[in-house]
Amino acid sequence: MIFDRWLSRASSSPPAAAVRPLAPADATTVAAIHAASFARGWEAGEFERLIAAGNSVGDGILAPDGRTLDGFALSRVAADEAEILTIAVAKARRGRGLGRRLLAHHLGSLAARGARRVFLEVEAENAAALALYRGFGFEEIGRRQGYYRKADGSTATAIVMARDLL
Repeated sequence: MIFDRWLSRASSSPPAAAVRPLAPADATTVAAIHAASFARGWEAGEFERLIAAGNSVGDGILAPDGRTLDGFALSRVAADEAEILTIAVAKARRGRGLGRRLLAHHLGSLAARGARRVFLEVEAENAAALALYRGFGFEEIGRRQGYYRKADGSTATAIVMARDLL
């Protein structure tokens, strides 16, 4: 199975990088990581509602202490398709393979929920995220000009990507 190849690559992350399902109680921590990662952070209440929704799949990667979150991924599933809504790793913990481990686990969670195809969008200038997604077999299927609003008021292009989970 193609998906197993990407999952096995992620196993090289440190064993302390355990992943667990998100719970509504994680919303405040998730919102803080998100706000530090994106120009427009989502409110904790938004995350609480999304995490609790029956069609959402959320995973959090644990810090070495085994209690706090170092990152998260949150998606929606509809029929056999999923959309990754957002994924982020705490700035202080980036560059350690946590995003790779988290994404591999999250794709497995989506497959377990019946998703056969996954979509996402990413800012065209986010080279690190693009490299991560391409490394997992995501391919560009479209662009949305002026989709994101940056902190300085300018806009940025979104690249829409997709991959199969077969």
